[in-house]
Amino acid sequence: MYYIESGQELTTMNEESGVIECKFVSRPNRFLVIAETNNRKTSAFCPNPGRMHELMVPGKKMFIRKARKPSKRKTSYDVIAVEHEGVLVSIDSNLPNRFLKEMLMGKELPQFASYNKVISEPSLYGGRVDFKLEGSSGITLIEVKSCTLVEHRHALFPDAPTTRGARHMISLAKALEEGLADDAAVVFVIQRPDADLFSPNDQTDPWFGDALRHAEKTGVRVIPIVTKLVNWKLEYQHMIPYDLEYFIRLKNTQNS
Repeated sequence: MYYIESGQELTTMNEESGVIECKFVSRPNRFLVIAETNNRKTSAFCPNPGRMHELMVPGKKMFIRKARKPSKRKTSYDVIAVEHEGVLVSIDSNLPNRFLKEMLMGKELPQFASYNKVISEPSLYGGRVDFKLEGSSGITLIEVKSCTLVEHRHALFPDAPTTRGARHMISLAKALEEGLADDAAVVFVIQRPDADLFSPNDQTDPWFGDALRHAEKTGVRVIPIVTKLVNWKLEYQHMIPYDLEYFIRLKNTQNS
């Protein structure tokens, strides 16, 4: 395992943002990345448990930033983005929630209206949902999912099995069925600008795909949003269409 020696600092490419350009070396575990810059190796925290096989390739350009409180951590840096085929991909799975909260607080999303209160992480069936909106149109529950996998401009979620994600979809559907909410939505924040279509990744996690299709049939809105990393923050671009049956049709075609 590699660590920066005491008193040594990596050179930042942007003093204001504190961002450092480097090269990906390896990923010893899902939360630890080894990066190299100026022939020096350092360890950085990876804030995304996904597989990201297409992004975590030796030699790829990666961007890290010094942690806010490095003295309280084993690693002094966080991975924030990877350049993939000329596209800057944000990989912080916590960023979409912060991004969406800012958008909701500023009432900047046309998909949600007529609310005057935003509640973060309210309880729901023994767990939590990301947001609850209250207003004249009633109660809206929102679950947020971070999406980084795009293949041939087709955004896919998840890139690793997620029983937790499937459970969230079932909880949203149940809340609508039992009248705990008047509206519910799952927002897939695609952390890169090169997607034109969204689908559940049934090839990786068919259970999540089934749960999402069930939720959508129950009335849960599916909202895929394309974003772009600008000044190291997510910027809203536009909403894209979705196809929940894509891999089911593909499988039926292959079996026919």
